Amino acid sequence: MPRRSSTSMKDVATLAGVSLGTVSNVVNSPDLVSPATRERVETAIKKLGWVPNESARQLRAGRSRVVSVVVMDIGNPFFTDVLRGAEDWVLGHGYHVQASNSASLPERESEQLRVLEQQRVGGVLWAPVSGPSERADALRRRGIPVVIVDRAGDGTGYCSVSVDDVEGGRLATAHLLASGHTSIAVVGGPGTLHQVRDRRLGAEIARGQHGASATLLFLSTASTGSASGVAAADQLVALPDAERPTAVFAMNDLLAIGLLQGFVTHGLRVPEDVALVGYDDISYAASAAVPLSSVRQPRQALGERAAELLFAEIEATDHDTPHEHQSVRFTPELVVRRSSALTRG
Repeated sequence: MPRRSSTSMKDVATLAGVSLGTVSNVVNSPDLVSPATRERVETAIKKLGWVPNESARQLRAGRSRVVSVVVMDIGNPFFTDVLRGAEDWVLGHGYHVQASNSASLPERESEQLRVLEQQRVGGVLWAPVSGPSERADALRRRGIPVVIVDRAGDGTGYCSVSVDDVEGGRLATAHLLASGHTSIAVVGGPGTLHQVRDRRLGAEIARGQHGASATLLFLSTASTGSASGVAAADQLVALPDAERPTAVFAMNDLLAIGLLQGFVTHGLRVPEDVALVGYDDISYAASAAVPLSSVRQPRQALGERAAELLFAEIEATDHDTPHEHQSVRFTPELVVRRSSALTRG
């Protein structure tokens, strides 16, 4: 059986009338090549059907042209939007995106980071379950830049992009207090998540600023998914009428949507019987059966800014130049909709 001929970079260079180095630049650093020459080389590549050997390129460069995004819950639309924002930036720089879901499990997250080190990815956008880890440090020692997403990285030696969750929790709770609610359930967990702790702290601050006596009931959940919201609604409805909170601040919108479903199933009206505020302002919030008030995070902007910081670090690493780590923090805003729009007399 005859051997299949293999087109090489040299064939492309010969057809385009350029050097091997120029072909390499078109593939790896197209901004270094004039538009006319780049077009000639790309035409030759297309005509010959040549496919660059990514494995060989990776061996030369020490890492691939893949950016991995490691998130805590790939099923949460919040992280989907963060990923979308990052992807636009990454693709624009000639890299590709792969996503990993840690499912908020530290052991699973650690294994994923270990595999990414073996694969020598180009960089990692990482929403950590707890915080900086030895696995993440190992990536850095390998020359693989890491940017922390959805958590402040102050003092960690990493670039980071986050939202002020303390302020977000304060906004949601202050709104409910201003609407006349003096008994508010703060629902969501697990409490080991940094975001949950910050949002709970914001609720406590709002209660302290309000002045009047108010009660906060903290109710943890097994997860931050909608099923946990339904279960939390069952718990709240089971309370005696005199003890049941008249308002709920949920740690994210998936929980809030589950709570809404649970309340409706039990015959409670939102907001007449119980007001409800979520967090993230995912697209489903506005289209819920009762449009959901929510603390809006700039989800796509988080992804875009994280990718921007990552590529600044990649460039510094490639050129062996100093890189100053930045901690970017966005300010959330409250979006009031029908689920909490009613003021109690």
